[in-house]
Amino acid sequence: MGEKSGGDMAEPQTYLNYIDGRWVPARSGKTFPDVNPAHQDEVVGVFPESGPEDVDAAVQAAERAFPEWRLVPPPSRGEIILKAGLLMKEHKEELARLMTQEMGKVLRETRGDVQEAIDMAFYIAGEGRRLFGQTTTSELRDKFAMSVRMPIGVCGLITPWNFPTAIPSWKIFPALICGNTIVFKPAEDTPLSALKFIEILAEAGLPKGVLNLVHGGPSTGEAIVHHPKIRLISFTGSCEVGSAIAEHCGKVLKRCSLEMGGKNAQIVMDDADLSLALEGAVWGAFGTTGQRCTATSRIFVQEGIFPKFKQAFIERSQGVKIGDGLKEGTEMGPIINEIQRKRVHEYVEIGKKEGARIETGGQFAKGKDLEKGFFYETTIFTDVDPKMRIAQEEIFGPVTCLFPFKRFEEAVRLVNDSRYGLSSSIYSRDVNFAMKAIRDIEAGITYVNGPTIGAEVHLPFGGVKNTGNGHREAGETAIDIFSEWKSVFIDYSGKLQKAQIDVD
Repeated sequence: MGEKSGGDMAEPQTYLNYIDGRWVPARSGKTFPDVNPAHQDEVVGVFPESGPEDVDAAVQAAERAFPEWRLVPPPSRGEIILKAGLLMKEHKEELARLMTQEMGKVLRETRGDVQEAIDMAFYIAGEGRRLFGQTTTSELRDKFAMSVRMPIGVCGLITPWNFPTAIPSWKIFPALICGNTIVFKPAEDTPLSALKFIEILAEAGLPKGVLNLVHGGPSTGEAIVHHPKIRLISFTGSCEVGSAIAEHCGKVLKRCSLEMGGKNAQIVMDDADLSLALEGAVWGAFGTTGQRCTATSRIFVQEGIFPKFKQAFIERSQGVKIGDGLKEGTEMGPIINEIQRKRVHEYVEIGKKEGARIETGGQFAKGKDLEKGFFYETTIFTDVDPKMRIAQEEIFGPVTCLFPFKRFEEAVRLVNDSRYGLSSSIYSRDVNFAMKAIRDIEAGITYVNGPTIGAEVHLPFGGVKNTGNGHREAGETAIDIFSEWKSVFIDYSGKLQKAQIDVD
């Protein structure tokens, strides 16, 4: 897939940054390993640990490329993005297998991750002919008024490891179609997926300097955020890091788009299709090993069906097959790394100390082929007070809490009792409950008779409250992040006309 980005194919391969159309090492010579979370003794590759000097080189390249790239007609930009989507489609299986090896989720999910990027490429490519502004009337004679979109400049994009192809596509493709240039830092746990993404765009014909890749950890991201020539930051990750980014951007008046945490809830009414709600809960809670910002970490079940649902949910969860995501039949892969696995377990211990009851799980997963990976059992808590930390804080692992409730209004109140507001779900055959849930739940996304996960690229993605700072990714709204509005007035009267000034 394009120009060589590293050395030969001997293991582990050493990979490079991509700056100004060339593959280059970090100037410090420092590197870090990319480890397979299902087999921690397997190094997928070695990547450069970039410093401020590497970030600055990438910014300079992006600055040089911007004047020409902004003048490329948007339909032509769209053709490059479309070609990238077609290349991803051609290499879908290869990309998916590399992603599973790198970050652990099962192969059917990594195929979906790549497919989401393909879908985003096809969607955004069409926006090259749809960067619509508005034409409107003027209050004066012989005067024309309209608005148009303009690019912003150099954008700094920082993405997480849980969707290492899809989420970069949500940011990179809209930024490109609007005429911006980019400095991109992927998560240090998934640098290879990001690198393959860049290779594809380079092969698709993206000019040098338009998109630059710098690998590294938090210090690399900090250098991007603080670089004075970067005019926009788009970040997906934790609330703690996002808050610090927002604080800095606010001080220097830098545009900032944040997509952060969630504590998503599913409501199951007495009249729901129980088997459908059950499968939705299992998929929502344990898909991607619970490592989604939209994961179902709270499940509210009406008391009339609570005992039956609880028993079935525990039994189904205990049957989830844990293992290497590349192996046939595996339903749930590992947690991304040992630090995160320990964090998940610490929350489980907090829940126990708070008085919640573990119905199943709560331990590192054991068994054949699991000892060398960062595996954790599917875990379900009951007897949870809604104010407990496990009910309020994002755990980001295969842990969920079951709550009974009496009336619909109580369920909505409990769902809204969270500092987050990303995704939500209700299972019911009653259209009245469905419509009220859509109206009353405080979330950026509400599913009816579906799990809290499963976004589609042509709709806005994002949340309210501490989930973000009001922006939305994907869909038409992504264009709003990466473009500036300009109002244009054309006076063809041949004389000075003064708006809002009384005529004598």
